[in-house]
Amino acid sequence: MHAGDYADQNRGARVPPITLSAGYVFDSFDDGVARFAGESQEPIYSRQGNPTNAVAEQRIASLEGGTAAVVVSSGQAAITAALLALAESGEHIVSTASIYGGTRILFGRSFRRFGVSVDYVWNIDDDAEWEQAIRPETKAIYTETIPNPRNDVVDIARIAEVARRHGIPLVVDNTVATPYLLRPFEHGADIVVHSSTKFLSGHGAGVSGAIVDGGRFDWAATSRRYPLLTDPPRPGAGSYLDRFGPTAYAQYVREAVVNDIGPSLSPFNGFLLHQGIETLSLRMDRHVENSLAIARWLTEQPEVVGVDYAGLPENPLHELAQRHYGGRTGSVFAFTVAGGIEGARAFSDGLSVFSRMTGIGDTRSMVLHPLTTTHASFPAELNARLGITPGMLRLSVGIESLDDLLADLRRGLDRVARLA
Repeated sequence: MHAGDYADQNRGARVPPITLSAGYVFDSFDDGVARFAGESQEPIYSRQGNPTNAVAEQRIASLEGGTAAVVVSSGQAAITAALLALAESGEHIVSTASIYGGTRILFGRSFRRFGVSVDYVWNIDDDAEWEQAIRPETKAIYTETIPNPRNDVVDIARIAEVARRHGIPLVVDNTVATPYLLRPFEHGADIVVHSSTKFLSGHGAGVSGAIVDGGRFDWAATSRRYPLLTDPPRPGAGSYLDRFGPTAYAQYVREAVVNDIGPSLSPFNGFLLHQGIETLSLRMDRHVENSLAIARWLTEQPEVVGVDYAGLPENPLHELAQRHYGGRTGSVFAFTVAGGIEGARAFSDGLSVFSRMTGIGDTRSMVLHPLTTTHASFPAELNARLGITPGMLRLSVGIESLDDLLADLRRGLDRVARLA
């Protein structure tokens, strides 16, 4: 609630104001030189940074336990900027297989056009599979703490061991867990990304993303070269690592990726983000409380074939969920109804409290059918391997009254029952 706060210099405003300015006046000729040389942290242009957005950046860095954060225009922009700061054309990234469908599309479409290839590991406990996937040109390992949509929680510490063994930074999407449930840096991650549109904001009113630097990866000592960070960007200038030390990666992301490509965050959306962060813990408690109760309830309904929620004792990942999350595995999970796609259609169309829409992490509850939306462009065999079936539905459970949510789900399941 307090990280990043600054008192308004003119009026003493308690809430940091929205700074609607594209650029900023230099105090002098030499001040302009210093800002462009990275010797001053005062802003240059809002494509690089903005005082309103800086509040959100400091709050997110504080929450995650990182050295610095950079906010951008969306979660996809955050993933793109984070990884393009590490991998150039002709280089390679390894990802765990169970990740958000939109990220798979990003990797398979845009990253392929950029010349950055991505391979997937299905069994994170299989050293042989990691060894086969990782190449000399591999520059990052990517995963999610709580994958969307199946809630198949990931052992971050296990993947961090693989990353350290190969001298590769581990990039973790912590959107669904948030730092309230798990802080990836404490489990060995090096970089954290967020679609802060989701739980960090909480209200669904503005799109944003964030990249957080853990500040601990030794860019100079690793056997893999990261010349973008360790080599001087121009004659006579020190490298980012020499000049910025534990915030070198974040500074490179800001100056050489976000500034160049331009996915800057509107200060209005930055304001919405840092206001939303203030209630994160309160909202997450209610999200998880509702989700666990709903997951348990769904297992008892005759129209439900299965529930993918790692917090349930019968889930194969329950031990990991208990060890890393205390059984609190967020509020985004999937379940499967009888009747295949027709059952999913009947259920979805019977709801009135749950909104039929894409997106997660809102205070309002939402439902989506992955097979015909987020995963519609994937081959049938890939969806089958990912467990995306015709009767599966994804829930993002909000903070409404539990009784209202259960009554709404029951109305949907009643429509499924009538198909039998």
